[in-house]
Amino acid sequence: MNILHEDAASGLSFRLREAVGQRAARLFLLHGVGGNETNLMTLADTINQRVELVFVRGPLVLGSEQYAWFHVRFGAQGPIINAAQADESRQRLRRLVRSMATAETSAPVPTLMAGFSQGGILSASVALSSPEDVRRFAILSGRILPELQPHLAPVDELVRTSAFIAHGRYDDKLPVTFAEHAGAWLTRLGVPHEMHLYPVSHTLTADIVGDFSRWVSQQTNLV
Repeated sequence: MNILHEDAASGLSFRLREAVGQRAARLFLLHGVGGNETNLMTLADTINQRVELVFVRGPLVLGSEQYAWFHVRFGAQGPIINAAQADESRQRLRRLVRSMATAETSAPVPTLMAGFSQGGILSASVALSSPEDVRRFAILSGRILPELQPHLAPVDELVRTSAFIAHGRYDDKLPVTFAEHAGAWLTRLGVPHEMHLYPVSHTLTADIVGDFSRWVSQQTNLV
């Protein structure tokens, strides 16, 4: 995980934890705003070693070792995003997924995408618009952007996806109502999903990580 790889097709950088033994799946992990690709590396200790992990760096530079997927500001009406940047990041991630799949020399494996906060937002955006590339996704303290509506895949494709939502009941960045709205939207779309709410704020805890890791193992038939 020490090497920072560069993907020419997407222009994104990432670090890789290769699978041990026969690879069962590939999981892309996306950080939140102001973070970087190393933020979620602690998850590597909890996720089955047969799952290849791809820690992706956001394309927007906010500061030293600080990156984002799109600019956002918080006002009285909630978060206001740069929708064009969010859509560009969605397309970049889709190109990264396809680039890595194309480079395969072995049989394809299931592809998952998950992220914290803004990373969770992008995970949902990619999977719900391109389920042929990513069929399983997790939103950890994030939401589903309403701006994604025109990009949604047909319902008959979305019913074959699967999702995991984890959110703090006391989240002061993205209130828990965002998770509730995401769950309701997935229900309307027919997307099978789990939703777990925790007595915490905008953070990842051992309980959240444990439930998420269990879900990954279930989705990759490693239980």
